[in-house]
Amino acid sequence: MRKILIINGHPDKESFNFALSKSYKLGAEKVGAEIKEINIRELNFNPNLQFGYRKRTELEPDLLDAQDKIKWANHLVWIYPVWWSSVPAIMKGFLDRILLPGFAFNKRKDSLWSDKCLTGKTARLICTLDQPAWYYKWMYRNPSHNAMKKGTMNYIGVKKVRITTIGPIRLSKEEFRIKWLKKVERLGEMNK
Repeated sequence: MRKILIINGHPDKESFNFALSKSYKLGAEKVGAEIKEINIRELNFNPNLQFGYRKRTELEPDLLDAQDKIKWANHLVWIYPVWWSSVPAIMKGFLDRILLPGFAFNKRKDSLWSDKCLTGKTARLICTLDQPAWYYKWMYRNPSHNAMKKGTMNYIGVKKVRITTIGPIRLSKEEFRIKWLKKVERLGEMNK
């Protein structure tokens, strides 16, 4: 059975990203997948990795719970807006704080390389933009996609990562948004 964790990185619960989360969940529920959710905006944590990796900062209970959910899942669905060619600050802080050595990867002694701890999982990135997806790809070369897929998911062992880019959201018409909600619901049904 598919165990899906939906992680929403948008700080505004009224955003289209939250509607996308609901659509994905609805589709996954139709086919009997087990689902857990993390809405980063609702977590109580300091997003600042205060000492980097030099000194350990104790994880807040919400972050320990998030780590348990990530371990539990075999499919991670990240839903977030692309802001300044990156993820929102609160999502970046979440990533910094939970994807730590000993949980997400292990540094090798006397080596620049590390071992991946979260292997065997798949992921789907669902990203919204205020520009057309083709423009983001050809003008900017998808920097947030590369950072999340290669620099984050692949680095911790999540090898199969699919990306859905939705844009432009700003100035979009209701038909456009409804079309995308239906597409994302189908992704949930396919557990992809």
